Amino acid sequence: MRDILDRLLAFDTVSSRPNMALLDYVKGLLEAAGLRVLLVPDASGGKANLFASTGPDGVGGVMLSGHTDVVPVEGQHWTRPPFALTEAEGRYYGRGAADMKGVGAGAIEAMLLAARRPLKVPLHLALSYDEEIGCMGVRSLIDLLATAPVRPRFCIVGEPTGMQVATGHKGKVALRATCVGREGHSALAPLALNALHLAGDFLAAVRRVQAEVAESGLRDGDYDVPYSTLHVGKMAGGVQVNIVPNHAAMDFEIRSLAGEDVAGLIRRLEDEAEAIVAPLRAEFPEAAIRVERLWDYPGLGTPSDAEVVRFVKGLTGANGTIKVAFGTEGGLFDARLGVPTVICGPGSMAQGHKPDEFVSVEQVERCRGMLAALVDRLEAGF
Repeated sequence: MRDILDRLLAFDTVSSRPNMALLDYVKGLLEAAGLRVLLVPDASGGKANLFASTGPDGVGGVMLSGHTDVVPVEGQHWTRPPFALTEAEGRYYGRGAADMKGVGAGAIEAMLLAARRPLKVPLHLALSYDEEIGCMGVRSLIDLLATAPVRPRFCIVGEPTGMQVATGHKGKVALRATCVGREGHSALAPLALNALHLAGDFLAAVRRVQAEVAESGLRDGDYDVPYSTLHVGKMAGGVQVNIVPNHAAMDFEIRSLAGEDVAGLIRRLEDEAEAIVAPLRAEFPEAAIRVERLWDYPGLGTPSDAEVVRFVKGLTGANGTIKVAFGTEGGLFDARLGVPTVICGPGSMAQGHKPDEFVSVEQVERCRGMLAALVDRLEAGF
């Protein structure tokens, strides 16, 4: 496992870059062990999903799911090389060690172990691309699996949960508000319409709606933040300070609890946008704030008494379950493929996306123990 992790961390698979070199390495390992391996490339051919299986055909089996892409390291102060394995202080350091090449190495090792065993139930491995930019890449793999005669019976997404069994996460929709004003010389700024000012007014509207949701909206105490959230992450506009900008864009998101009326929240924000620009149109007919949906993924809400939950708790020895703040591909496997899904993996997302990212050796060893128990169960027929 350590050798595999060493190789995985060495591949720079930031989402903006190809992942084929990593997949070629994994494919070679698996095929040499006799596993069935399929690559599902994107249109460019530079990225792909990988789906591998071992064990009998015609039976659903268990799917281990992970993503190969990682977030950038630019602008972060690393004291260790990000694209190399450093083992120190009982930790494995490197970009993706926690999120989520550590569990990826363990899952590949489990596939190699399973290939040497007379499984009665198959084991599958799904490795995706572009998870970090909205769970985009895995969708083509899901479309392919949807046409298969037999789908996996269970899915375990290996995102970091401290090896606790997580049954849920919020859904997410990413949106953009495009603000249109009228340019002018800054010396005559009151005679123009500043698009950045429109964006600022709309940002204030987003914050008002967030305050209302936090005060009186749906609540789920299993989450660290027990209500749906609206968050503005990016604003851009303007050319230079002596020009009143005629265009600005603001990217924001809604992370929603199960049962939240997300469409209603978006309509409310569209009404707020219209209320901002409507009084201005007599003087500035072009004034507009247009809200568009960029992408989304569904939340995950697996019942705590579901068979998949009992099964994975039996592998880990866990007594309870948790829900996680971050999104995963699990909601897509559940909603679009109908495969009961939980999240369980080594480490903590508190270490992800940061300089000197790490996963503890102890957590990885606990994950390896879970996966070894899984292979035993598949050999026994569950």
